[in-house]
Amino acid sequence: MFARRMESVPESGTVRIANMVSKLKDEGADIISFSMGEPDFPTPMNIKDACVRSIANDFTYYTPSAGIPELRKAVAEKIRKGNHIPCESSNVLITPTKQAIFMTMLAMIDDGDEVVVPEIAWGTFEACAKLAGGKVRHAKLSPEESFRMTPDSLAEQITDKTKLIVLNSPSNPCGAVLTKEDVKGIADLAKDHDFFVLADEIYDQLVFEGEHTSIASLEGMFDRTITVNGFSKTYAMTGWRAGWAIAPKPIFKELNKLQTQSITCVTSFVQQACLEAIKGPQDSVIAMKKEFKARRDLVHSLIDSIPKLDCPMPSGAFYMMPSYDFDMSSDDMAAYLLEEAHVAVTPGSAFGPAGEGRFRLSYAASREDIREGMSRIRTALAKL
Repeated sequence: MFARRMESVPESGTVRIANMVSKLKDEGADIISFSMGEPDFPTPMNIKDACVRSIANDFTYYTPSAGIPELRKAVAEKIRKGNHIPCESSNVLITPTKQAIFMTMLAMIDDGDEVVVPEIAWGTFEACAKLAGGKVRHAKLSPEESFRMTPDSLAEQITDKTKLIVLNSPSNPCGAVLTKEDVKGIADLAKDHDFFVLADEIYDQLVFEGEHTSIASLEGMFDRTITVNGFSKTYAMTGWRAGWAIAPKPIFKELNKLQTQSITCVTSFVQQACLEAIKGPQDSVIAMKKEFKARRDLVHSLIDSIPKLDCPMPSGAFYMMPSYDFDMSSDDMAAYLLEEAHVAVTPGSAFGPAGEGRFRLSYAASREDIREGMSRIRTALAKL
């Protein structure tokens, strides 16, 4: 009945847990959720007001497929200034960030091409690569190296069939931030072995130590990099489904072709809200980053105090990936914590086989919920 390609695509582990949490809450259960990767802050009021004004002014029709010109220009200016990527508005495609990843895989990958992905990574990367007909190879990660995908670990997976590698920094689910030396080393490999880079930089505004380096900003890399980013994490706009891809002209043309044949364009009035997000006050971005850093420090100290849990300190995003010293699969551990402690975490298996023995904890929750949830986890694990 179904196409064979669907056999290689699992259900999203994070969405599955979120649906379970929603069902339990609807039934009246007191669940503390550390499972979803979205800020718990409201979208800033100036952004919401811009959306309402746009609808009131009847900006409710199709836009150019690549996005409204003023938003593409604003994104290009932001990225040139903040990320040092030498792009113009003509390189910017306004599109949902996950859609950008999917379209990049469809545009770049033929049957049998190889895509290198970190061995613990957001499941969408591998799913999209496989849907495009690609074969996925996994770059080893080490907690001793803070789960960074280093040039050495990448080099071990490069073959003459390598077409694309996925670079996600800061990373989901580990919060790893690649060093500038890491990024330079990976850029050298890309040029030496002639492959392309899909750089997912959606958490680039949430770096707590070190600095973010965009690989497309390095010499010779703009023409072989597709950089995807968006509004969801930086501006607490996860439900708005808007972001962008930045690509050299030949790749941009193919991505835009796919957009015209799929979603046509991003919702018109959402684009006006996104323009306000970029051009308006950035106080909320600064405040969210400060709060996330405080929460990170709190969660890490609480994990350190719980026997049989261990986790390196992440440098970015809003996730931790602690390991546990119990003879349980990560699916069983997540189910146990949900049933016994009424705390939702995401099993490490949702991020690949190398995630076994771990679970992802999103600290996009209030400090009060973090303290209560971690206390419940401590009590539940003590019973094991």
